[in-house]
Amino acid sequence: MKNTITRSIGIYLNTLSAIAPRKAGRASFNIFCHPFRAKLSDKQRDFLQSAKQPDLIHREETVKTYRWGKGKKNILLLHGWQGHSYRWRKFIEAFDPELFSLHAFDAPGHGLSSGKFLNVPLYSEVIQNMIGRIGKVDTIITHSLGGFSALYTFHHKPELQPEKMIMLAPPGEAREFFEFFQRALKLSDQTITATEKRFRELFHEGPEYFSAPRFAKSMTVPGMLIHDEDDEETHADNSRRIHEQWKGSELHITKGLGHNLRSPEIVKLVVDFATVPQLPL
Repeated sequence: MKNTITRSIGIYLNTLSAIAPRKAGRASFNIFCHPFRAKLSDKQRDFLQSAKQPDLIHREETVKTYRWGKGKKNILLLHGWQGHSYRWRKFIEAFDPELFSLHAFDAPGHGLSSGKFLNVPLYSEVIQNMIGRIGKVDTIITHSLGGFSALYTFHHKPELQPEKMIMLAPPGEAREFFEFFQRALKLSDQTITATEKRFRELFHEGPEYFSAPRFAKSMTVPGMLIHDEDDEETHADNSRRIHEQWKGSELHITKGLGHNLRSPEIVKLVVDFATVPQLPL
């Protein structure tokens, strides 16, 4: 059923692009930025309810935010595409709540936040708002698109960089998103061209501008990258290229953990890096 729906969307967009390319570009771009919201289980909701949950209003959307712990050191956690803040449970439970305050939010269109769309510039705006609310951020921990959005943010706002940043399984290039989108929906080159035109209209840059390794050159704080060789969503070479451009970063390549990198060893690696004092670059 899912494949049939996906194929039908692709046929519709390809047909529309042949007769009304501008309209097709708008429709295709909206689908490109539309996450499929994962339904939360009772277990997941119970954990999120254990946090303080002050709402953040951004562009008329309600962003659900969370805070665990009461320590002076602030950690900000950024989930990936079609994820939500529960994905950080094991990490949150591993930090001492007397020493750390753990902050997270469900990005627009995700988790318990409102909205239907998300893109990197929008994610970045919410990151900036959260940092403004928190104040000094000691460590940022990211997964997938959360990391890409963080690099974009600190490339444009270097004064907001935390003392450390940890990235799990980051994507590398926006161009890869378009290639996956085209393959998944079997879109014609004409449809993709119309989609990219809409992209440029909104962001005043083409997909080629949105490059994690390029953004990583702006990082001036210690960092850690963790990526799995068996990641089928974002290739480990993305972290290798980011590492090459990020002075002061360290790289860990794992095997057999996939994109989500769920293991006690990863949690310990992240907590140790966040906890042990780092010398400035």
